[in-house]
Amino acid sequence: MNIGDFRSGVREWLAQHDLTPGPDHSLDGQVAQLARVRRELYDAGWMRYGWPAEVGGLGGPAVLRAVLGEEVATRDLAEPGIYSMIEVLAPTMISYAPPALAAEMVPLLLSGAEQWCQGFSEPGSGSDLASLSTRAEPRGDDWVINGQKVWTSLAQYSQRCVLLTRTAPGHGGITAFFVDMDTPGITVRPLRTMHGIDEFAEVFFDDVVVPGSRMLGRPGDGWQLAMDLLPHERSTCFWHRIAHLFERLDRLIDAMPNADASLPA
Repeated sequence: MNIGDFRSGVREWLAQHDLTPGPDHSLDGQVAQLARVRRELYDAGWMRYGWPAEVGGLGGPAVLRAVLGEEVATRDLAEPGIYSMIEVLAPTMISYAPPALAAEMVPLLLSGAEQWCQGFSEPGSGSDLASLSTRAEPRGDDWVINGQKVWTSLAQYSQRCVLLTRTAPGHGGITAFFVDMDTPGITVRPLRTMHGIDEFAEVFFDDVVVPGSRMLGRPGDGWQLAMDLLPHERSTCFWHRIAHLFERLDRLIDAMPNADASLPA
């Protein structure tokens, strides 16, 4: 399917299906609306385009995913920042998770059945991510994790976390895991920001046991995983936000009385 046909099909489908958000504009309401939008688009097939068949996708170029996100964002159907987390975490799972784990988990994210978060920043490791200190130590076939993450978006709503840990010194000593957020020893404390919304959280790990099968890549692959993940966060995520902001700007211009006459020649 080419991009033009895909966009036309999405627009026609959205015109026939009312996904307008309800009256609850709180963070709880936004997360519930996000799950609803993902579920409806997944069931209709649109959310599956641009993803490989190995994880339940329907194939096609990745740009189809960006087009879908643009159409969602410009209609205010879901907050673009949290919608675009799909584009940050799903590609990471596809690239680094064992194939069977990716095939099981990625459809849960795409379909809205689950929300995920990423555990990167720490109280002493934000801009200097490579200095992170959350430790993972081997114990038989498992790993035991201790430490703290901060500024973890939507952690209180998430069922899973892509987590960076330290297993050895230096950049080559960072290892990633895919962690179930209901594992004993995990504590999530939402952080209230200056705009009154607790979209971020602190996450504490106290003797959290994670199976070795949940490692993403190999020991020491965590830094490369992070470098592969961040371009997704800085590309499609901003595509959605920019589309959303341009649409709002167009609405403001249209709402101005005598808009054309007020603009300089």
